[in-house]
Amino acid sequence: MDLTESFITAIDAILANRMRSILTMLGVIIGVASVIALMAIGNGFSEDITGEITSIGTNLINVSTDFDNSGGYPALSLDDVQALANPLNVPDVTEVSANVQGNQTVVGGGESMATTVAGVTANYLAMNNLEKFQLGDGLTQNDLDTAARVAVLGAGVASDLFGSEFPIGEQVRINGVGYEIVGVLEESGGGLAGNTDDTVLVPLTTAQSRLYTDRTRSGEKIVSSITAQAAGTEQVTPAINQITATLRDQHNINYGDEDDFTIFDQSSLLDTINTVIGSLTAFLGAIAAISLLVGGIGIMNIMLVSVTERTREIGIRKAIGALRRDILIQFLLESMVLSLLGGAIGIMLGWSISFLAGQLFDLTMAVDIGTVILSASFAAAVGLIFGIYPAWRASNLRPIEALRYE
Repeated sequence: MDLTESFITAIDAILANRMRSILTMLGVIIGVASVIALMAIGNGFSEDITGEITSIGTNLINVSTDFDNSGGYPALSLDDVQALANPLNVPDVTEVSANVQGNQTVVGGGESMATTVAGVTANYLAMNNLEKFQLGDGLTQNDLDTAARVAVLGAGVASDLFGSEFPIGEQVRINGVGYEIVGVLEESGGGLAGNTDDTVLVPLTTAQSRLYTDRTRSGEKIVSSITAQAAGTEQVTPAINQITATLRDQHNINYGDEDDFTIFDQSSLLDTINTVIGSLTAFLGAIAAISLLVGGIGIMNIMLVSVTERTREIGIRKAIGALRRDILIQFLLESMVLSLLGGAIGIMLGWSISFLAGQLFDLTMAVDIGTVILSASFAAAVGLIFGIYPAWRASNLRPIEALRYE
């Protein structure tokens, strides 16, 4: 018997028991679909997060207070911002912004709401790639120099307070004081690039004098965090070293003492997030792959049943000249066809799940061809490995004993 005839015989045997064959393939289908879908979703989340961080800039460096080493006091001040903005201190940094923020009750348009109010420098939105306005404009350096009572509203705040009314030129009251609205930001929708929808932005100097009057241990006006922009990705590490040295000098930290501030950069954040997502995706993919093994056991079980049911048929074929290898190849082909067919259905199902997940989570699903090939190869290997024993058992049946089997 040639390979083609063995293949046709295997297909006939599978079609003769359609429901049993479908149930046998189910484990392989679920396993392959799960692996492809989970890997695609993981890759999609990774690409989405990478895109968000890249849109901000991988050369941004964030500095915040380390309260464990600062005695519980805010450690950063406007003097630190000015020191870091001095190119003589930090030559690898091109721009510096800062913010101070907290929760306040904002009243306007006959409505009130509790939301985040942040005092920011004039370049804060531009540095964080958030300078997109529905109406009006942003804050200016003159607003900071004069501690002006002006405000930029997030899209959600403007909608909640003023609805469809035109808010530019109107006033909101924060902590009982009126602020003129000069701009409304476009809806950001959150994400790593920042969520300004439920935020009100005012000049940093105004916030420090009217809203957040806390001081550092040395009596300086505080800032919540500082963002520095390195000249390029390659300058991030030198810039961090320069920022560390400058702030230690500013805070009079002795050699060997711990920093009272924390520094992290976007590229490190990106690497950490990708590592975590990659590990989680691989872990979930490995769990999903276990169902392939379960599917393989199901294939072996049904093939053993098939050998038992067809013992007399095997005896007749051997009696009329079929060789051991003919029987072995036929049952191996049956096992591999079941596995490969289940793998093909699983690939289509996994691709469909990935597409639907992309629509649901608003992600670009990245179905990796390598994952598809690996899943298909694993499915074929499952069919081969778990089909060997039943095929070997069938090929070793003695013709006379097989013919006597009822």
